[in-house]
Amino acid sequence: MNIASLISGGVDSSVVVHLLKEAGYDPTLFYIKIGMDDDELLHCSSEEDIEMASLIAHKYGCKLEIVDLHQDYWDNVVAYTIDKVRKGFTPNPDVMCNKLIKFGVFEQKAGQHFDKTATGHYATTIEKDGKTYLGTAKDPVKDQTDFLAQINHLQVSKLMFPIGHLMKNEVRKIAEIANLPSAKRNDSQGICFLGQVNYNDFIRRYLGEKEGPIVELETGKILGKHKGYWFHTVGQRKGLGLSGGPWYVIRKDIEANIVWASKGYDVEAAYGNAFSMKDFHFITENPWHDKAENVEITFKIRHTPEFTRGNIIKTPEGYRIVSSEKLQGIAPGQFGVVYDIDQKICIGSGEIISA
Repeated sequence: MNIASLISGGVDSSVVVHLLKEAGYDPTLFYIKIGMDDDELLHCSSEEDIEMASLIAHKYGCKLEIVDLHQDYWDNVVAYTIDKVRKGFTPNPDVMCNKLIKFGVFEQKAGQHFDKTATGHYATTIEKDGKTYLGTAKDPVKDQTDFLAQINHLQVSKLMFPIGHLMKNEVRKIAEIANLPSAKRNDSQGICFLGQVNYNDFIRRYLGEKEGPIVELETGKILGKHKGYWFHTVGQRKGLGLSGGPWYVIRKDIEANIVWASKGYDVEAAYGNAFSMKDFHFITENPWHDKAENVEITFKIRHTPEFTRGNIIKTPEGYRIVSSEKLQGIAPGQFGVVYDIDQKICIGSGEIISA
């Protein structure tokens, strides 16, 4: 089998190469570059990443190719992110990056020449009735199916997730035993492909700063100042710079550049039990055949290990989820990610439009 293996320079994708070689495969490694050499913000970690990828390629005798997708990343992921933030929504660049870049543009430019594409994502694939489904990972903390919930059936049927059946500590152990140069390297906490780039620095670069008031929801009292509503998301608790908290962002007034906040651990205004989604995307198929009348599911509205139980209902506008418990910080623009009741299969996702 002819395998393309995406390598980032991190421990997860390095262990993927090790496991593929152990299984008798000879993968071609691909490092996807999205920063330009003269771009200080986006270039910050690519040199170190490429060096690490080169060491892995040399260790296992694999061919390494660097694919420059900077312009594609800008035209798709960055443009989407800035547009959503400017409109006051909470985007998810990682979701769009996977859909449009890693398994979109890369597939068109290089991946199409291979039988399978292997990645270091914590996910699995499940074969059932002749179809391939996106399955959750063994490690609930590292599970990344919510970031993959916009890929399509063709994409998921071509993917391999060699570490999806492992816990993160097991991956680290394999890397240490194999003496991989990335064994002790920290996990990236940045935006997809951008390594350690701080999200606020990324947004500030394109939208700048615009000072406005932080106002208490219940009293109308001005609590402090913010540097732009685009730095804050509904449900946010940290980063407001207010004392005597906790303070939660409840909503934003885009026209007036006001961030509304409320105080306490059990703020009624910070919670909801239902939300609507638009443009719902099924990864493999629609299991309800468009008749979703109170179907029991599990779901996520942010990247957490926990699933929430609820019901999905078909509406004229799309789909609505009613949760079995109160949800804190339902943020329009984020994706509602739907799973089966057993939390094994990721069915698909839709963009949250209202709570």
